[in-house]
Amino acid sequence: MALMKVSGNGVTVEFNGRERTWLRRGEVTVPLAAVRRVTPVETPLRAAHGARSGLQISGFAKIGVWGVMTGPRQLVAAYRGRPGLHILLDRGVDGVEFDELVLSLDGAEQLAEALGQRLGKGR
Repeated sequence: MALMKVSGNGVTVEFNGRERTWLRRGEVTVPLAAVRRVTPVETPLRAAHGARSGLQISGFAKIGVWGVMTGPRQLVAAYRGRPGLHILLDRGVDGVEFDELVLSLDGAEQLAEALGQRLGKGR
């Protein structure tokens, strides 16, 4: 399962071995300026939708990029029974290639709160 770190002016998500294979990357870093909304979700599998490039094991896991044909473009690493975060991004910010991150993360509620504090109340 992915690990998320908030530091400096960015959010970095590090992926495990299986996720790296399907995502074709070991991590993704997003500037805090690109984060528009962070929502904790009980079932992140349901947040991923659209055409995909990646792994889907029905009802169990989704790993890859969703929304490849019509969007929104989502980077997904989500698992059944694992809470997570749904993060909306602004692709207009330099270096941001996704509209959303959909992630299963340990401590998702605490991460959402910490990230919300860094972003301020206005987002």
